[in-house]
Amino acid sequence: MPGPPRRPNNLKVIAGTTRADRETPAGAELPLLAETPRAPDWLPNAHAVREWDRLAPMLVANKLLAEADLSALGHLCALHGKIVQLWTAGETPTGHLLAQFNALASAFGLSPAWRSKVKPIGDKDSGNPFAKFKTPSSPAL
Repeated sequence: MPGPPRRPNNLKVIAGTTRADRETPAGAELPLLAETPRAPDWLPNAHAVREWDRLAPMLVANKLLAEADLSALGHLCALHGKIVQLWTAGETPTGHLLAQFNALASAFGLSPAWRSKVKPIGDKDSGNPFAKFKTPSSPAL
């Protein structure tokens, strides 16, 4: 089993428990998109295309969309389109369909709970704002 999630490096610095051999590795940085891409042709319906046209500009503006993310965003929009079709037909989407949608939405930080956990890739860390409060280490006895 993988165990508990790793603590972010910035929290380790604040707590004074940071060690070079236990640093959490940084993720891959992919080039971000500067312009909003067009919706893919394979989106299944107009609801999916409208969702793409709504989400893609927001994600680009917040530096959260890379070329590699376009397929996942397309699937998110396709799921949204299918869910809307089911609701408008008077049917209830399956729990599995809703769970898939929620998992993809959380990957883009599109829920209040996940929004705080997604950090724009293009922003560089400005350092530890709490470092000025750290007390110097006492000498070993």
